[in-house]
Amino acid sequence: MRAQFGEFIVDFEARQLLRVTHPVHLTPKAYQLLALLIDAQPRALSKSELQEHLWPSTFVDEANLSVLVAELRAALGDDAKHPRFVRTVHGFGYAFAADVTRDRASGAEPGGAGGDWWMHSQTLHARLGDGEHLVGRELPIDIWLDSGSVSRRHARVTVEGHQVWLEDLGSKNGTWVNGERITGRVAVPDGADLRFGAVSVRLHWAMSAGTTETISPLL
Repeated sequence: MRAQFGEFIVDFEARQLLRVTHPVHLTPKAYQLLALLIDAQPRALSKSELQEHLWPSTFVDEANLSVLVAELRAALGDDAKHPRFVRTVHGFGYAFAADVTRDRASGAEPGGAGGDWWMHSQTLHARLGDGEHLVGRELPIDIWLDSGSVSRRHARVTVEGHQVWLEDLGSKNGTWVNGERITGRVAVPDGADLRFGAVSVRLHWAMSAGTTETISPLL
């Protein structure tokens, strides 16, 4: 999936920001901040919500977020006083100000008609319909992971059309998104690597049968 705004393109699969066709350097945290703001657009995200996503289970000074926002604005050539992209919501947090166009190589929108969300690995291929799906190792459960590292009721995956949310349910060994442990409810992008305890899976949106896009196995 790609998102375009102004002269910029975010390639979520490659985790890369492009200005027209030229890569723009972003640190991993600044890229994560950009992805969070785009995912939430036009909703503003509070400072506490951003800190929870960016530094889960860690106390950080509020100045760290300000520094990260300044880094992102510098990469985008944005002006804090007259923002094109990152808008400060005074006394609250930040919002993405520009219109965003989302597209895929297939021309279809994740979660839209003609496709499905899947959670998959070498041994798991679970289709995720709209609504909540519990992940754990105690049957009956929606997504069963047969591992002692997975709690009986480990996490909750919620599909809301084009958006997928993941929430840890107080598991012993944690829930991870792209290598970072989560604590609250977080938005999960297409292609994200998820880990429940020691079990790794990938979230993927795939076209329905009869199209040319298929689900690739987790390597």
